[in-house]
Amino acid sequence: MTDWSQLSHAYGSAENLPALLDQIEADPNAERWNDLWSALCHQGSVYSASFAALPRLTTIAAAGDEKERLHALLLAGAIIAGADQPHGVGDVRDKYAIEIAALLRMADEHLRMLSDRADYIYLLEAILSFEGIPVWCEYLAWGLVAGEYDVSCPDCETSLFIAIGDYGYFSASGDYALEDDIRKVPLLPADPGDLHGIGQRLHGLASADGQNDVAAALTYLFGNAVCPDCGTDFSVADQIGGAS
Repeated sequence: MTDWSQLSHAYGSAENLPALLDQIEADPNAERWNDLWSALCHQGSVYSASFAALPRLTTIAAAGDEKERLHALLLAGAIIAGADQPHGVGDVRDKYAIEIAALLRMADEHLRMLSDRADYIYLLEAILSFEGIPVWCEYLAWGLVAGEYDVSCPDCETSLFIAIGDYGYFSASGDYALEDDIRKVPLLPADPGDLHGIGQRLHGLASADGQNDVAAALTYLFGNAVCPDCGTDFSVADQIGGAS
Protein backbone atom coordinates (compact mmCIF):
# COMPACT_ATOMS: atom_id res chain seq x y z
CA MET A 1 0.00 0.00 0.00
CA THR A 2 1.23 3.49 -0.80
CA ASP A 3 2.56 5.31 2.24
CA TRP A 4 1.06 8.78 1.84
CA SER A 5 1.95 9.79 5.39
CA GLN A 6 5.30 11.23 4.32
CA LEU A 7 3.46 13.94 2.42
CA SER A 8 1.41 15.22 5.34
CA HIS A 9 3.81 18.12 5.96
CA ALA A 10 3.45 19.29 2.37
CA TYR A 11 -0.25 18.83 1.88
CA GLY A 12 -1.80 18.86 5.34
CA SER A 13 -4.05 15.82 5.24
CA ALA A 14 -2.20 12.85 3.78
CA GLU A 15 -5.25 10.67 3.40
CA ASN A 16 -6.72 13.21 0.98
CA LEU A 17 -4.06 12.53 -1.65
CA PRO A 18 -5.53 9.33 -3.17
CA ALA A 19 -8.92 11.08 -3.27
CA LEU A 20 -7.34 14.05 -5.02
CA LEU A 21 -5.93 11.78 -7.72
CA ASP A 22 -9.39 10.22 -8.08
CA GLN A 23 -10.95 13.66 -8.47
CA ILE A 24 -8.44 14.70 -11.10
CA GLU A 25 -9.13 11.55 -13.13
CA ALA A 26 -12.87 12.16 -12.87
CA ASP A 27 -12.95 15.94 -13.30
CA PRO A 28 -9.58 17.69 -13.66
CA ASN A 29 -9.20 21.38 -12.89
CA ALA A 30 -6.27 23.72 -12.38
CA GLU A 31 -6.79 24.13 -8.63
CA ARG A 32 -6.61 20.39 -8.00
CA TRP A 33 -3.49 20.12 -10.12
CA ASN A 34 -1.90 22.95 -8.11
CA ASP A 35 -2.69 21.04 -4.92
CA LEU A 36 -1.16 17.89 -6.35
CA TRP A 37 2.01 19.73 -7.43
CA SER A 38 2.32 21.15 -3.91
CA ALA A 39 1.94 17.69 -2.41
CA LEU A 40 4.14 15.64 -4.72
CA CYS A 41 6.82 18.09 -5.81
CA HIS A 42 6.85 20.86 -3.22
CA GLN A 43 9.48 23.44 -4.26
CA GLY A 44 11.29 20.75 -6.21
CA SER A 45 11.48 18.27 -3.32
CA VAL A 46 10.12 14.76 -3.87
CA TYR A 47 9.32 12.01 -1.38
CA SER A 48 8.88 8.24 -1.53
CA ALA A 49 5.13 8.61 -2.01
CA SER A 50 5.73 11.06 -4.87
CA PHE A 51 7.17 8.22 -6.94
CA ALA A 52 4.28 5.97 -5.94
CA ALA A 53 1.97 8.38 -7.77
CA LEU A 54 3.71 7.72 -11.12
CA PRO A 55 1.42 4.84 -12.19
CA ARG A 56 -1.68 7.00 -11.65
CA LEU A 57 -0.09 9.94 -13.45
CA THR A 58 0.73 7.63 -16.36
CA THR A 59 -2.90 6.52 -16.51
CA ILE A 60 -4.11 10.13 -16.43
CA ALA A 61 -1.66 11.11 -19.19
CA ALA A 62 -2.87 8.26 -21.38
CA ALA A 63 -6.59 8.92 -20.89
CA GLY A 64 -6.86 12.67 -20.46
CA ASP A 65 -7.51 15.49 -22.87
CA GLU A 66 -4.67 17.65 -24.16
CA LYS A 67 -4.47 19.97 -21.15
CA GLU A 68 -4.84 17.16 -18.62
CA ARG A 69 -2.20 15.09 -20.41
CA LEU A 70 0.24 18.01 -20.26
CA HIS A 71 -0.36 18.49 -16.51
CA ALA A 72 0.32 14.81 -15.85
CA LEU A 73 3.43 14.66 -18.03
CA LEU A 74 4.97 17.79 -16.51
CA LEU A 75 4.33 16.68 -12.93
CA ALA A 76 5.69 13.20 -13.64
CA GLY A 77 8.78 14.74 -15.23
CA ALA A 78 9.40 16.94 -12.20
CA ILE A 79 9.06 13.94 -9.90
CA ILE A 80 11.45 11.79 -11.95
CA ALA A 81 13.97 14.65 -12.03
CA GLY A 82 14.24 14.16 -8.26
CA ALA A 83 15.17 10.49 -8.58
CA ASP A 84 18.61 11.16 -7.10
CA GLN A 85 17.27 13.01 -4.06
CA PRO A 86 17.21 11.15 -0.72
CA HIS A 87 13.87 9.35 -0.65
CA GLY A 88 14.37 5.73 0.46
CA VAL A 89 12.70 4.21 -2.60
CA GLY A 90 15.81 2.69 -4.13
CA ASP A 91 16.36 2.67 -7.89
CA VAL A 92 13.35 4.68 -9.05
CA ARG A 93 14.13 4.29 -12.74
CA ASP A 94 14.29 0.53 -12.41
CA LYS A 95 11.18 0.24 -10.23
CA TYR A 96 9.05 2.42 -12.52
CA ALA A 97 10.71 1.56 -15.83
CA ILE A 98 7.41 0.65 -17.53
CA GLU A 99 5.73 3.89 -16.47
CA ILE A 100 8.74 6.03 -17.45
CA ALA A 101 8.90 4.41 -20.89
CA ALA A 102 5.18 5.10 -21.43
CA LEU A 103 5.51 8.68 -20.18
CA LEU A 104 8.46 9.31 -22.51
CA ARG A 105 6.55 7.96 -25.50
CA MET A 106 3.50 10.13 -24.74
CA ALA A 107 5.65 13.21 -24.11
CA ASP A 108 7.46 12.75 -27.44
CA GLU A 109 4.12 12.52 -29.22
CA HIS A 110 2.58 15.46 -27.36
CA LEU A 111 5.57 17.79 -27.82
CA ARG A 112 4.82 18.33 -31.49
CA MET A 113 1.23 19.33 -30.71
CA LEU A 114 2.24 22.31 -28.60
CA SER A 115 2.29 25.87 -29.86
CA ASP A 116 2.80 27.71 -26.56
CA ARG A 117 6.49 28.50 -26.04
CA ALA A 118 6.56 27.93 -22.27
CA ASP A 119 4.59 24.67 -22.46
CA TYR A 120 6.99 23.45 -25.14
CA ILE A 121 10.06 24.19 -23.02
CA TYR A 122 8.55 22.61 -19.91
CA LEU A 123 7.64 19.43 -21.78
CA LEU A 124 11.05 19.32 -23.43
CA GLU A 125 12.54 19.43 -19.94
CA ALA A 126 10.21 16.61 -18.84
CA ILE A 127 11.41 14.49 -21.76
CA LEU A 128 15.00 15.00 -20.62
CA SER A 129 13.90 13.95 -17.14
CA PHE A 130 12.35 10.71 -18.42
CA GLU A 131 15.56 10.05 -20.37
CA GLY A 132 17.75 10.72 -17.35
CA ILE A 133 19.70 13.60 -18.92
CA PRO A 134 21.53 15.35 -16.06
CA VAL A 135 21.44 19.12 -15.44
CA TRP A 136 18.99 19.98 -18.22
CA CYS A 137 16.22 17.80 -16.78
CA GLU A 138 16.09 20.41 -13.99
CA TYR A 139 17.58 23.61 -15.41
CA LEU A 140 16.40 23.92 -19.02
CA ALA A 141 13.11 25.67 -18.23
CA TRP A 142 14.51 27.51 -15.21
CA GLY A 143 16.06 30.26 -17.32
CA LEU A 144 14.51 29.84 -20.74
CA VAL A 145 10.99 30.42 -19.46
CA ALA A 146 11.88 33.07 -16.87
CA GLY A 147 14.32 34.69 -19.29
CA GLU A 148 17.26 34.66 -16.89
CA TYR A 149 19.90 32.35 -15.41
CA ASP A 150 22.01 33.05 -12.32
CA VAL A 151 25.62 31.89 -12.63
CA SER A 152 29.04 32.81 -11.30
CA CYS A 153 31.97 33.97 -13.38
CA PRO A 154 34.44 31.04 -13.58
CA ASP A 155 37.36 33.40 -13.02
CA CYS A 156 36.45 36.19 -10.58
CA GLU A 157 33.38 34.33 -9.16
CA THR A 158 31.17 37.42 -9.46
CA SER A 159 27.46 36.55 -9.41
CA LEU A 160 26.04 37.22 -12.85
CA PHE A 161 22.66 37.40 -14.50
CA ILE A 162 22.48 35.81 -17.95
CA ALA A 163 19.46 37.29 -19.72
CA ILE A 164 17.95 35.16 -22.48
CA GLY A 165 14.53 36.48 -23.38
CA ASP A 166 12.32 39.55 -23.21
CA TYR A 167 15.03 41.78 -21.67
CA GLY A 168 17.51 40.83 -24.34
CA TYR A 169 20.58 38.60 -24.55
CA PHE A 170 23.40 39.77 -22.30
CA SER A 171 25.35 39.26 -19.08
CA ALA A 172 25.20 41.68 -16.16
CA SER A 173 26.54 41.72 -12.61
CA GLY A 174 23.75 43.88 -11.18
CA ASP A 175 19.98 44.00 -11.20
CA TYR A 176 19.45 45.27 -14.72
CA ALA A 177 15.66 45.27 -14.29
CA LEU A 178 15.82 47.88 -11.50
CA GLU A 179 18.99 49.85 -12.20
CA ASP A 180 19.41 51.85 -15.41
CA ASP A 181 23.20 52.20 -15.27
CA ILE A 182 24.05 48.48 -15.14
CA ARG A 183 26.55 47.47 -17.80
CA LYS A 184 25.21 44.82 -20.14
CA VAL A 185 27.60 42.76 -22.25
CA PRO A 186 25.96 41.07 -25.25
CA LEU A 187 25.99 37.27 -25.28
CA LEU A 188 27.82 35.46 -28.06
CA PRO A 189 25.39 32.95 -29.60
CA ALA A 190 26.65 29.67 -30.97
CA ASP A 191 26.44 29.03 -34.68
CA PRO A 192 23.79 26.28 -35.04
CA GLY A 193 26.22 24.38 -37.25
CA ASP A 194 28.78 24.34 -34.44
CA LEU A 195 26.44 22.94 -31.80
CA HIS A 196 27.07 19.42 -30.58
CA GLY A 197 25.69 16.97 -28.03
CA ILE A 198 22.59 18.03 -26.11
CA GLY A 199 22.71 21.56 -27.52
CA GLN A 200 22.60 20.26 -31.09
CA ARG A 201 19.78 17.87 -30.26
CA LEU A 202 17.59 20.44 -28.51
CA HIS A 203 18.14 23.04 -31.23
CA GLY A 204 17.27 20.47 -33.90
CA LEU A 205 14.06 19.47 -32.13
CA ALA A 206 12.90 23.06 -31.65
CA SER A 207 13.68 23.95 -35.26
CA ALA A 208 11.90 20.88 -36.61
CA ASP A 209 8.84 21.64 -34.47
CA GLY A 210 8.62 25.23 -35.70
CA GLN A 211 9.61 26.65 -32.31
CA ASN A 212 11.96 29.18 -33.86
CA ASP A 213 12.08 31.45 -30.81
CA VAL A 214 13.12 28.51 -28.63
CA ALA A 215 15.71 27.44 -31.19
CA ALA A 216 17.19 30.95 -31.21
CA ALA A 217 17.29 31.10 -27.40
CA LEU A 218 19.15 27.79 -27.35
CA THR A 219 21.97 29.26 -29.43
CA TYR A 220 22.54 31.76 -26.61
CA LEU A 221 22.18 29.13 -23.89
CA PHE A 222 24.83 27.01 -25.59
CA GLY A 223 26.89 30.01 -26.62
CA ASN A 224 29.28 32.18 -24.63
CA ALA A 225 29.09 35.12 -22.25
CA VAL A 226 31.63 37.70 -21.12
CA CYS A 227 31.92 38.70 -17.48
CA PRO A 228 31.32 42.47 -17.30
CA ASP A 229 33.62 42.73 -14.27
CA CYS A 230 36.77 40.88 -15.36
CA GLY A 231 36.26 40.28 -19.09
CA THR A 232 36.44 36.48 -18.89
CA ASP A 233 34.80 34.71 -21.83
CA PHE A 234 32.98 31.52 -20.75
CA SER A 235 30.45 28.93 -21.85
CA VAL A 236 26.98 29.72 -20.47
CA ALA A 237 25.90 26.06 -20.47
CA ASP A 238 29.08 24.94 -18.68
CA GLN A 239 28.48 27.43 -15.87
CA ILE A 240 24.86 26.38 -15.46
CA GLY A 241 26.01 22.77 -15.29
CA GLY A 242 28.66 23.66 -12.74
CA ALA A 243 26.09 25.47 -10.63
CA SER A 244 23.95 22.37 -10.42
